Amino acid sequence: MWFRNRQPEPQIRDTALEGKVYRYYNNCVNWPSRDVDRKGGLRDMIDQAKDITRETFLRHVSLAELREIELGLGYTAHPSQGLTMAGDWSVSYHRSKLHGKTVYYFCYSCIEYVFK
Repeated sequence: MWFRNRQPEPQIRDTALEGKVYRYYNNCVNWPSRDVDRKGGLRDMIDQAKDITRETFLRHVSLAELREIELGLGYTAHPSQGLTMAGDWSVSYHRSKLHGKTVYYFCYSCIEYVFK
């Protein structure tokens, strides 16, 4: 039967696992240039960041938005299909402050993807 080989679409919530949902804001490539070196801006955010685990990151960010970004970066949904972001040792996860407010971001190929 044709439907036996179909994989069900994973159900991705548009919420974080706990607390406030941090939504995707921007990445450093598209960051407004006036805010890069401004006090509390991008450079300060990166310099003051604390490393966190992927699990901690997932508890706070929009999972639907993260999934969309992961697919856009070429990651697969499941390890049997190829490399997942969770399985990529070169991706790092961070918590910091942007203009005094908590943000979460991940770094992929030296590009910061910020959720606030």
